Amino acid sequence: MALTGRAALLAALGTLPVGFLAPSWTGILAVNIPLSLAMMCDYTLAAPVRTLRFTRTGDTSVRQGDAAQVELAVTNPSARRLRAELRDAWPPSSWTSEAEAAGAHHQVTVPAGERRRVTTLLRPTRRGDRHADRVTVRSFGPLGLMARQGSHRVPGTVRVLPPFHSRKHLPSRLARLRELDGRTSVLTRGEGTEFDSLRDYIPGDDTRSIDWRATARRTAVAVRTWRPERDRHILLVLDTGRTSAGRVGDIPRLDASMDAALLLAALASRAGDRVDLLAYDRRIRALVQGRASGELLPALVNAMAPLEPELVETDSRGLTATALHTAPRRSLVVLLTSLDAAPVEEGLLPVLSRLTERHSVVLASVADSRIEHMATSRGDTENVYDAAAAAQAQAERRRTADQLKRRGVTVVDATPEDLAPALADTYLALKSTGRL
Repeated sequence: MALTGRAALLAALGTLPVGFLAPSWTGILAVNIPLSLAMMCDYTLAAPVRTLRFTRTGDTSVRQGDAAQVELAVTNPSARRLRAELRDAWPPSSWTSEAEAAGAHHQVTVPAGERRRVTTLLRPTRRGDRHADRVTVRSFGPLGLMARQGSHRVPGTVRVLPPFHSRKHLPSRLARLRELDGRTSVLTRGEGTEFDSLRDYIPGDDTRSIDWRATARRTAVAVRTWRPERDRHILLVLDTGRTSAGRVGDIPRLDASMDAALLLAALASRAGDRVDLLAYDRRIRALVQGRASGELLPALVNAMAPLEPELVETDSRGLTATALHTAPRRSLVVLLTSLDAAPVEEGLLPVLSRLTERHSVVLASVADSRIEHMATSRGDTENVYDAAAAAQAQAERRRTADQLKRRGVTVVDATPEDLAPALADTYLALKSTGRL
């Protein structure tokens, strides 16, 4: 039961004149008893809310920052006309502003025995699964004095996928990839290349590339061309431990690592390579294996969507063992983790040789752009101390990176905006030199 503002206003307007002109209980009752009877009748004539039936349809997934439409069908099985205010409640992170959140309130009128639909527009600001809360209905009587109110649980889930901001870098990297694959063949055979095609000899070509058997079957001298090998295996390893929870700018390190992983996966799948994903801290959080090129990105974004950093220290030994089990043959293992000295020196370095003996390893880490800004700040004592602390932090990261490089690891250390293209460039460089 709910009292409306109209009923309170009528009670005030009727009571105040009586109180000023002829104050008595008789006068007050003479005004309020008819109003109370009208309110009781209004409540009785309001359509019941407990018998309402709801059906939820609409979008079930959306990329973070984009809009999703969720429809709610309201069925009124009673014999009374439903005049109601409806609130379709979702978590606060389902909207970017209070103005958008106000769109969850709807005015609806449903004749007896009929059904109406209302649409709620969501624009989630966080990754993961957003679950619908209760649907609250306030059914008003024909006079608008009283209302029946009740809530219903109508299950609904919208999965918010990673935004994949780095996809804007994909066309330029694909253009560079076309320069490496069979569309632009090379004459020199080397490690990491495979036979592409035959073409006519041109003066100046390396005579070692001449295919004498093909030449014997043709009227012209034929030379072999080569291209970087395809069908290489790439394992993307996301560290979801405590270091991935640190925020750099407006996003956690884990989100920046995901963005870089998606760009690399999209690029590698176009290059004909196989890509798997492993998310790990002390246990497997997500695993994507054996997906075809057309299914890879949807599988990756769905696996990444519910991932959240775990406030535990990553088990480097378990991560290494799981990566070796996931990639039994020689592969390119891309570790998206922290470059902080303590986690690397105490956790990763003692077990790193197990990976580097069997695989090519790339470590990609998110750098904090604020540290670079602090390192260049001057002017007063506080800025000088900030610059000294930033320089020390940069020196520690360089020392840690040098230790990894001496063990055969390729290190990519860049800010969130630059990490994805830098990692893609590293992949192209490894592919062009035959190191995959």
